[in-house]
Amino acid sequence: MTSSLFQPAQAGAVSLPNRVLMAPLTRSRAGQPGDVPTDLNVEYYVQRASAGLIVTEATQISRQGQGYAWTPGIYTDAQEAGWKRVVDAVHARGGRLSLQLWHVGRISHSLLQENGQAPVAPSALIAENSQCFVVQPDGTPANVPTETPRALATDELPGIVLQYRDATRRAKRAGFDLVEIHAANGYLLNQFLATGSNQRTDAYGGSLENRARLVLEVVDAVAAEIGADRTGIRLSPHFSGHGMVDDESEAITLYLAREFTRRGLAYLHIAEPDWAGGPDLTDSFRRQLREAFGGLLIFCGKYDRDSAAALIDAGIGDAVAFGRPFIANPDLVERMRRDAPLNKPDRNTFYGGGAEGYTDYPALAA
Repeated sequence: MTSSLFQPAQAGAVSLPNRVLMAPLTRSRAGQPGDVPTDLNVEYYVQRASAGLIVTEATQISRQGQGYAWTPGIYTDAQEAGWKRVVDAVHARGGRLSLQLWHVGRISHSLLQENGQAPVAPSALIAENSQCFVVQPDGTPANVPTETPRALATDELPGIVLQYRDATRRAKRAGFDLVEIHAANGYLLNQFLATGSNQRTDAYGGSLENRARLVLEVVDAVAAEIGADRTGIRLSPHFSGHGMVDDESEAITLYLAREFTRRGLAYLHIAEPDWAGGPDLTDSFRRQLREAFGGLLIFCGKYDRDSAAALIDAGIGDAVAFGRPFIANPDLVERMRRDAPLNKPDRNTFYGGGAEGYTDYPALAA
C-alpha cells in the first residue's frame, strides 16, 4: 500500500530518493543579531536529511520582507554563510534542500522594518485578525496585530523582483539544490494574486492575468538565476488565514500552473487549506491541477502514510510534504517505512527557544 512513497522521483534537475518531503516550517530560531543560521539549525536539518527533499523554513529575502522575529534571512553575507553550513552538512548526509524565498508583505509591523517604516503590500489594506511576532522596544517578544501597510508604487515592483533574484543568487552560491518561491499563505505574492487584497488599478491589478503578473515576473527572474529546472513554487488555493479572500482562487491557480508548465518549473507545491481554514480541495480540482502542471506536483496538508500513498497511487500527486510530523520525527521516512509509531509534537516549543522541542525528539534507533 505504501511502497509508492519510497520510490524515487524527479524534481526538475534534482533526483529525489523518496516522495516523503519535509514542508517549510517556521521555527524562529535563527541566531541573533542578524537572523543567521547557527550550529543548532545545522543539527536540526541534518537530523531530517533522509527526507526526499527538505524545503527549508521560510527565509526572508530582505529586511522589508520580514514579518516575524528570529526567522532567518538570505540577504546578507553572514546569512548566506550560515545557510552554506546547513547545506554542506545536509549534503554530507545525502540530503537535498530547497530554500523557501519569503516576502511577507503586509503581515508585518514597523518594529520589524528598517527605520520603523510601514510594511508594504499591493494595496493599503490591513490583514484582518492577523498577528506578527516582534521584539518590543523593552526587549520582550510579543505577538502583535499587523499594521496597515502602504501600497507599493508601480515603479517599486522591479525592486521587489530584484530582491528575489539577489536572494536566489545567494542560495545558488550557498549550494541549495533548488529554491521555492513562497506565493502562498497570505504573504506578499499571494496578496497580489487574491481579489480581496489586491485593489490595484495599474498593470498589476484588476484582471486575473494582471494579478498574476508579479508572480510570473518573480518566477522568470529566479529561473534566470538558477534555472527553471531548479525552481519550485508554493501556492495555497482557498487559503483563508491572514484575512485572505479570493473570488478566483482556483482559476488563478490553474492559470499559473499552466504558465509554470510552459516555463518548465521543477515543482509546484500546493498547501491545502485544511490546516488553516477554508474549503477542502476537491479531487476534481486536484485532477485539474495534475492536467495543468507537467512537473513534480506536491501536496501538503493533513496527510498520513496511507492517504499520501493513495494520492500518489491515484496519479494525482507525485509527492507529499509533511510538516508537524517532521517536527517531532526527524526519522519520519524510516518510521513510515516500518509503520512505526510517531512521536507527538509539542506545540509549546514550535516557535522560538533552543534545542528543546527542536533537536531533542528521539529517533527510532534511540
